[in-house]
Parts: sequence; structure tokens; C-alpha cells
Amino acid sequence: MGLSRYFFVGCLSLVSLASHAETLNGLYQVLEPVSSQSPDERDQATQRALQTLVTRLTGDAKAAQGPGLAAVRKDPQQIISQYGYDAGPPESLQVDFDPASTDRALRDAGLALWGSNRPSILGWWLSDSTEGSSLVADGQAAAEPLRRAAQHRGLPLRLPLGDLDEQIVATAPNFESADPAPLRSASQRYGTDALLAVHAREEVGQWQAKWRLWLGDETEQGTVQGADTAALADAVLLAVSERLAPRFAVKAGVSSEQLLEVQGMSLERYAALGHLLEPFGAKLQRVDGNRIVYQVNGSADQLRTQLSLAKLQEVPAGEVPVSQPVQLPAAEGSQAVPALAVEPTPQLRFRW
Repeated sequence: MGLSRYFFVGCLSLVSLASHAETLNGLYQVLEPVSSQSPDERDQATQRALQTLVTRLTGDAKAAQGPGLAAVRKDPQQIISQYGYDAGPPESLQVDFDPASTDRALRDAGLALWGSNRPSILGWWLSDSTEGSSLVADGQAAAEPLRRAAQHRGLPLRLPLGDLDEQIVATAPNFESADPAPLRSASQRYGTDALLAVHAREEVGQWQAKWRLWLGDETEQGTVQGADTAALADAVLLAVSERLAPRFAVKAGVSSEQLLEVQGMSLERYAALGHLLEPFGAKLQRVDGNRIVYQVNGSADQLRTQLSLAKLQEVPAGEVPVSQPVQLPAAEGSQAVPALAVEPTPQLRFRW
């Protein structure tokens, strides 16, 4: 069967899949608060925006200061397409970086890049202050600093509705427990990839938080501080980004080249798979019925983590069929002969 099946349009439309990973818009646009529109303030904010962007794309807060980006730090305009001011609040310098030149500069510096397709996160945030304990829910004014922090750090964050059932499970013991079962049960209706639980406390004018993140069977945790809730939210999401990025970031020229087969393909799955494989430089090799084979550049662990966002399952080694010799077409007037060559065997196989 030819590849044309997957590009047939007219009576078919793309639909939502089991994957809840999100392709972030505005990944290369950075807002940095400013106190004025003076040239000096603009230059300082531009440097901060560069730092924010590099951290957002690599998950490494130290990457922007590396020697490979010295020329970019000296002249950030070479990777900036435009900038302006956003009234806010707070008033901010808006810097739009050019994706192609930015990626090229970072790869030339030897940095691994995390693409725009990222795991969606449901954020449970419990705040303890002098006024009592409260769950930050979607639609509340208290949710705005969390949303700004998520945008600043390049993470697709959602918040719970905060209804009665959710208020019941929003307790300090549940937020600090290593067992995610109570929160995970309450999170099922949102269908996100990851679960983040943050217990924040205000003590003597300073905020601190304990956070835990669950992505599949893996968990991360940490403690951060901040002068206010906005700074605390930014610190939490920066820490989460730093823990997630190594699982997905791909370094050009370092990762191994291999073949990936995915079974159970359809038009809508083809589109979703294309987004997932963007960071791995995927090149289509062949299509056979509902099976598709790509050449990809990435480690097996990174590919497994990325494909888990779409709920793909790896095919066990015992179920992998043995490749058969391919019969070459016969020349006119002669008999066909079996070829000695065998189609290259994919190193990784997954199915929907």
C-alpha cells in the first residue's frame, strides 16, 4: 500500500488521540518584566530573555553562559526577529526569537534541544498562608501567577476545577505523600500526561514549597523558595523543566541513528506521530499497510519516553517477526530470482 493513503483528504478529518502531549505555541517568545523603556533596561531585559529562552529549550539553567554562546550573548539581535512592549501587568519587554537561527546557534554550541511537543501537566497547588489553606483552581485570580510561570518556563500546565470532590482530596498529607493514588484518581478526568503536586507555605514573609511530579511510573521531587507566590511558582516550574528536559532533549550528532517501526497507523495517527518525532529528525523509510518505518536520530530511552506520551506500547522482542528475503522483479524475458538482501530490521517497534 502506498503512502498516499495517509494523505487522503476530503472525507477524513483529524481527531483527538489518546495522547495529551501538547505542541506549545509561543515557545520562542519571551516576556521579561521591565521598570521602564529605557535603552539600558531594554538591553538588560534582552539578556534575561536570552537566558530564559535557552533554559526553556535545553532545561539547563547554566547553558546560556557557556562558551559556545559567547557570540550570541554579545549580540542577541542575530537570533531575534522582533521585540516590543507588553502592557501587562506587569509591563514587559516581549522578545520574539527566530526559531531556525536560534536552534542552529544552540546546536552549533553543542547543546541538546527539547522540542515544542511536551507532556501536559495537571498542577495541584495547595497554599498555606496566614489566611488558611486553599487549593488553587482554574479560573481563580490565584491561578494567574502559575499560568505566567508555566508560559515562562515552556510547560503546558492545566489546573483542576476545584469542585467539592477535589477539595476533599486536596490535603497536605496527600500532597506530600509518595503515593499519588488519591490525586491520580481525582485527575483521571483531565487526561494529562503528568501529575504535579505542590504544597506551598508562607513563613515570616517567605514562601517555600515541596513538590512532587509523576510521569508514568517515574517520579521527581524537590523543595524551592520564593519571595512571593509568583517567584515561587516560577521556581517550581523551572525545577520541573530541569528534571523533564533530559528525558526528551536531543543533541545533534550524538544520539544513535536507528529504525523505528510503528504499527496500527491511520491518518490521524500519522499526524500525531509526526509531531512526536520532530525532535528526532525523523525520515520516512517505508509504509506497509498499517505499519510505518522511520529513520530517527535519538537514544532508545528518549524515544520510549517520547512515544509514551501518545500511549504507544513497545512490541515485545518475542513478537517481532523474522525478516524475509525480498524477491527482486525479474528482467523482461527472464525468471525472477530471490534477492539475498533482507530489509533492514527496525531496532525499536511500537504499536498503538
